[in-house]
Amino acid sequence: MKKTNSEEFNKKIEQVTEGEQWREYKKTNSPKVREELILRFAPIVKYTAGKIAITAPDIEYNDLVSYGVIGLIDAIEKFDPTQGIEFKHYAIKRIRGAIIDELRLLDRIPRHMRKKAKQIEDAYIKLENKYEREITDEEVCEELGMTMEEFEEDLLEISGLTTISLDEVWYEGENDYEVPGINLIEAEEEQSPEFIVEREEIKRKLADAINFLSEKEKMVIALYYYEDLTLKEVGKVMDVTESRICQLHAKAITKLRASVKRTMRDFVK
Repeated sequence: MKKTNSEEFNKKIEQVTEGEQWREYKKTNSPKVREELILRFAPIVKYTAGKIAITAPDIEYNDLVSYGVIGLIDAIEKFDPTQGIEFKHYAIKRIRGAIIDELRLLDRIPRHMRKKAKQIEDAYIKLENKYEREITDEEVCEELGMTMEEFEEDLLEISGLTTISLDEVWYEGENDYEVPGINLIEAEEEQSPEFIVEREEIKRKLADAINFLSEKEKMVIALYYYEDLTLKEVGKVMDVTESRICQLHAKAITKLRASVKRTMRDFVK
C-alpha cells in the first residue's frame, strides 16, 4: 500500500531529533520546521484538551484542541531551548492558558454573580489567614456585613457557576490562568522530578484544604466527586433538599478555592 503524504511527513519528523528541529527553527525561523514542531507536540494539545473537556462538557473537544494549538504556536515562538527546560512542560502552561482564555470569552455568567462569588471567597481567605482554622458561617456573615439568610441566598445563586468546581481551584503562570486542579494532579506519562514534587505538594495542600471543611461539606465532596452521585442523589443520602446540597457544595468549593489560593499561589507560579 502506498503511503500518504501525511504518513511520510510524520515518519520524516520521527527521524529528526527534537534538538535538531529546535536548532534549525531558531536559526532560520522556517515555517516548514514550525509545522513539524507543531505536529511533533500535537499530542500535548490533545491530552490537555481532553483533560479540560471533562470540566467543560458544553464545549466541543475539537474547539478546545483548536484553542490549544494557538497556545502551542505561542509556546514555540517564545521557547528558548538554551535554558535547559523541557519544552513540553513549558508548553503545557501556554496551551492550558490559551484554552482557558477562550473559555472565559465564551463564559456568559453575569458579572454580579462572579462578584458575589469572589467576595465570599475573599472573605474566607482573609478569615483563614487570621484564624488558620475552619471558618464558621457566622464569621463570614459578619465579615461581609450580611445576614445568614442573605448569605445562604448568595450561596444558592452562585452554586450554578461553572467556574465553581473541584477541578478548578488552581492558578498557574504569570497571568494567573485558572486551570483544573485535576489536570495538575494527573501528570503525563513522563514526569520530570520538578513536576512530581509540584504534584505531590498540590495533593498535600488539597488534603489540608479539605480539613477546613465541615463534616457535612466533606460528605458532599465525597459523594459528589468520588462516588459520582448527582446533587439530587446526595440530598437523598443526607436527607436534605437539593437546594441545601447546592449551598453546601458552593460553600465547600469556595472554601477549597480560598484555602488553596492562599497557600499555593506563589508555589505554582
